[in-house]
Amino acid sequence: MLRISLLFVVGSFAAMPASAETTLRVMSYNVWGGGGNEDKPTDETLAVLRAANADLIGLQETRLEGEICEADFCPAAGDSVGPALAEALGYYYYEQSEENVALWANGILSRYPITGSSQHDLGVSIDVNGQTVWLFNIHLDDEPYQPYQLLGIEYGPAPFITTAEDAVIWANQTRGPAMALLAEAMVAADGAAAVFVTGDFNEPSGHDWTDAAVIAGQKPVAVVWPTTAGLEAQGFIDTYRVIHADPVAKPAYTWTPYYEEAATDDHPDRIDFVLAKGLGLTVTDAWIVGEDGPRSDIVVTPWPSDHRASLAEVKF
Repeated sequence: MLRISLLFVVGSFAAMPASAETTLRVMSYNVWGGGGNEDKPTDETLAVLRAANADLIGLQETRLEGEICEADFCPAAGDSVGPALAEALGYYYYEQSEENVALWANGILSRYPITGSSQHDLGVSIDVNGQTVWLFNIHLDDEPYQPYQLLGIEYGPAPFITTAEDAVIWANQTRGPAMALLAEAMVAADGAAAVFVTGDFNEPSGHDWTDAAVIAGQKPVAVVWPTTAGLEAQGFIDTYRVIHADPVAKPAYTWTPYYEEAATDDHPDRIDFVLAKGLGLTVTDAWIVGEDGPRSDIVVTPWPSDHRASLAEVKF
């Protein structure tokens, strides 16, 4: 396990040389206002980004939660921390400033030049050593949240449910409009060397809510969650589960380091993803980046967010 403290983080950010095969590290990180929701300094978020040493980073929640922040109403407030993070890293940055159902204070950091953007502000094209790569970065609605509905945890006005079928219906109702916007935006990526989708999906994966996970007591019921399943039907792969296929051995919880896993008023889950597709694309490694604890593959101390981050390395 790699352990990196705030005071001793080092990393190289020189551009990779051009080659026939390209290696990229891609990250999804809900930065929780750059730690600002808990009055944490931005330096702690920078330490996480330097530890991951990612080339492309989809950021979510680059702004603070507003004074009123409830399950069904929580507008963003204040300025985005994205530009300051980009300046400190020497990265290119794109602020996803359009307000729509697929975004909540999002931004994209890139080691490589950003050359264009998509419809609905959901993605950017990036020139990686002469190859065009697209990164789409989303933040989907968390209310109603189906794991809570299934587990009888109060959160907003939605009713409790008991079946996998009901979970899929509610998930489609909750996030289907956002995924329709993403489908329109991704038309721009036709012909790209590689395409990535990062984000806080606020919905789990069917690779985690399996029969084996139910038997192990990790999940109440097996569910083929529609958001990730729909992207996989389009050719995307779940980079973490390519490397760590067993959800019982590696639950890979990204939500949340702030609760005990046995807490009855929350439920640990993997809701932050790096999905990828491309001709000849392979995943060489994948990690969960988080606090000092058993769920983190890369440890950064102190940890500034209420989400752990997802990180993958791919070649194409």
